[in-house]
Formats: sequence, C-alpha cells, structure tokens
Amino acid sequence: MKRIYLKPKKEESLKRFHPWVFSGAIQSIEGSPIEGELVEVLAADKSFLALGHYQIGSIAVRILSFSRCDVDTGFWNLRIREAYILRKTIGLVRDDNTTYRLVHGEGDHLPGLIIDVYNQTAVMQAHSAGMHLVRMEIANAIVREVEGVSQVYYKSETTLPFKADLQPQDGYLIGGELKTYIATENGLDFHVDWLRGQKTGFFVDQRDNRSLLELYSGDKKVLNMFCYTGGFSVYAMRGGAQLVHSVDSSAKAVELTDKNIALNFPGDERHASFAEDAFKYLAANEQEYDLVVLDPPAFAKHRDAIRNALKGYQRLNARGIAQIKPGGILFTFSCSQAITKDQFRLAVFSAAAETGRRVRILHQLTQPADHPVNIYHPEGEYLKGLVLYVE
Repeated sequence: MKRIYLKPKKEESLKRFHPWVFSGAIQSIEGSPIEGELVEVLAADKSFLALGHYQIGSIAVRILSFSRCDVDTGFWNLRIREAYILRKTIGLVRDDNTTYRLVHGEGDHLPGLIIDVYNQTAVMQAHSAGMHLVRMEIANAIVREVEGVSQVYYKSETTLPFKADLQPQDGYLIGGELKTYIATENGLDFHVDWLRGQKTGFFVDQRDNRSLLELYSGDKKVLNMFCYTGGFSVYAMRGGAQLVHSVDSSAKAVELTDKNIALNFPGDERHASFAEDAFKYLAANEQEYDLVVLDPPAFAKHRDAIRNALKGYQRLNARGIAQIKPGGILFTFSCSQAITKDQFRLAVFSAAAETGRRVRILHQLTQPADHPVNIYHPEGEYLKGLVLYVE
C-alpha cells in the first residue's frame, strides 16, 4: 500500500479524528497512487495515522479508518450494517416510512458516499473516486445488510470529480426489474424520480421540517416556494390548510408536485401550482398568504460564491417577510454548506430590518437524524432553517 507522509505538526487534525487530509499538509508521497486508491497516512515521524482514499485536489485523502484494517467485503458489510442499525434505532424503518437516508458521508464514517432508500430501491451517489471504484462492493453490502432493499441504482454522473476522468454511467448495479417509484414518508406517498430527478430523486432531509409545518398549517393559506416535488405542500394539505399554492420555475417540478398531491388527495381543489419565477410571483401576490415556505436550491456551492449568496438570501427573505400577512409564519432555509448558521441568520436579520416589520424566531431548524453530523467534522452540518413569526 502506498504511503503519504504529512509535514511536521500537520497530524493534529487526524489525531482529533477529522476525516480529511488537505493537500497542503502533505510532505511527500511514496509511490504514485492513482485517484481513488487506498493509501496509508503517516505523520512526519512515520507513525501510522489513518487509511483513506487518495484523490487529486484540495482534499487529498478521505479517511475510512483511523486504525489499520482490511478494507474488504467485511469492512463494507460492517459499515452499512452500522448505518442501518442507526436508522432502525431512531425509528425510521417502519411500514409508514419507507424512505430515509441510509448513509450520509462523513456522518456515517463513509466520506464521499451518499445512499438514500426508497422502498425496495437504494440510490447510491459517489462524490469521490475511491467510492466509485468500490461501488459494486458497497451495492452488494446494501442488499445483504438492509432489510427490504433488493435493488441498487447508481447515480453519480454529475457528482464525481470532473478531472478524475472516470466517465461514470448512471444505472442499476443490482436489480432493475422493480419499477415501483413510490415511497412513503410518515404515511404520505411520493413519486420518486431517481432516474431524472435532482440529487437522488427526493429531498429526504426536510422530513422533520415538513412535519413541523403540518402542525402550523391548519386553516392557513400556504405558499410553498421552490416546491420541487411538493413535499411541504402535501404535508400542509394533510395539516388542514385552507389552500396551498406551489411555485417553481421548473415546469417538470410543478408537474411532479401535482402528481404527488393527486396521489394523496385526489380531486382536492385546495391546491394549485404555478411554474413561475419566485421573485415575480411574490411581488404579484402581496399579503395573500399567512404561511410561506422559502426553500431555494443552494445559492453557494463553493466559498467563492458566499458573498453573492448572502445577498440572494437577504433579497429573497426581505421579499418573503414583506409579502406575508400580519401574524403570518415564514419557514426559510439554506442548504448551502458553504454558508454558516450565523451567516444565514444575519442575512435573514438584515432582510427583516429592511422591511421594518417586527419578527420573532420560533424555531431554529437543521437536518434530521438520518443525516448525522460527525462530531469531529462540523462541516457536515449543511441545512439551516428558521421559523419566523411576522407581526
């Protein structure tokens, strides 16, 4: 196995179990590892630190183990089994809930790997060359260790490092005969398009926040901006909303929202959808709604975009706060990992101040328990949300 030696005093982060080695910490590399190859990481004094996948870029090694071990079939079986046991422990594996995140990268000690379960299908997404190279071993571990899952779909064409030239192809690694594209979340059914949809086909990370919105929806006029699959809209309908309007700039997203509403509430005339720009729609519907959801796509996917992203969040939230009815409730989110909780809160504070309205924070929201944050890797906390009461 090829070895990577760190510069003096650069081993401290690994001794604190941080799962990344940055390229600037490397003193020398023994041999010429290819991207995705398993390597040993050693301190300057040649003492062993960790095992991980090598890659070209700022993050040079993603750590799999801080002790020497065989990264073989048994290793992958154990890691998937541990992840599945956690999901059972927190009560997500139930007849009325067949969708959940099985593996959340560093949060499950598998950096560079995302796996979501939709009924009998697991959708796997690799974000590193190392995970791409062992995709079949992981797929076999999934069907071996996870009850009820019989097929694995690989969806990594847009997530792997471009420069690695891996030429991945999306498709089934195991199975493919089952064409059930419906999964259940908290007793509600959703069409999940893992073939053509965003991410792995459904935003599992908003499950708990959708449940909270349901509690506030009774007899409310609800607006769900950036609705995508209409998750918040479906929960609002079950919560007894007076009406629910879903808005997305994508006509395909609006079509999928309509399908999910019809799946759960056929013929219910309380819902309407609109394929329109968010800012234009908000500007044209002043103080019509008393519960508004702002859940935009990531405004900042890297640190260079943070400044413009914060301006975007401020502008969007200022519009949302200004437009909502007096006594209304605003659910607002950022899924940009590059934006911190404090930065997002400051952007929303600035937006509130801009409108001059009195605003109180009711809840501070984050990602659910099946998106765990490794305590040694705080960067894994990406979803930020606030529930605001606007007077």
